[in-house]
Amino acid sequence: MHPLDWSSRSVWLFDLDGTLTIPVHDFAHARAVLGIPTGADILHTLAARPPAERLEAERWLRAWELDLADHTGLQPDAQALLTHLHRAGCRFGILTRNTREVALRTLDAIGLRSRFADHLVLGRTCAPPKPHPAGIRLLLDRLHATPDRAVMVGDYLHDVRAGRAAGTATVLVRRKSERGWEGEADLVVDHLWPLDAHLPGP
Repeated sequence: MHPLDWSSRSVWLFDLDGTLTIPVHDFAHARAVLGIPTGADILHTLAARPPAERLEAERWLRAWELDLADHTGLQPDAQALLTHLHRAGCRFGILTRNTREVALRTLDAIGLRSRFADHLVLGRTCAPPKPHPAGIRLLLDRLHATPDRAVMVGDYLHDVRAGRAAGTATVLVRRKSERGWEGEADLVVDHLWPLDAHLPGP
């Protein structure tokens, strides 16, 4: 891919689980409880179910996610990156496939709530979930920013594809585990800090 001018990227949008947090979700367990085939997208599968069945499954999923939020830890490299970007005058947003309620509770648990304005934390009920780009576009609108000034950072294919569809730069955080999606991101890193790129300076 052509080189990007990372120093001009003043809006940084983050996935939450596994990107800023240490992963705690056992999605195989969730699929087993909800009767979802291995590898199938949980949200898309539930959305296709009859209303009563879908609502019951979504209640279980919400309770499960809320419980896990209280036991989530901060990735050791996340604070350093956010501190650097904050000093450089960058602005932040969160786009997660969790609910917004769970996202805010998670940010409280990992001590990052003050880094993110509440209206810049979006979950799956705020916009169609990733990889749909609507959530990124909504965040950019609220930040009065254009895609060419923004970066989407995540640890999963949905994050990268949402960013690309919205026109932002994309960073895949693979944390030393080959994902097979490396060719779809503008930048691939094993750790959030230090990013192997020319970040904005203070």
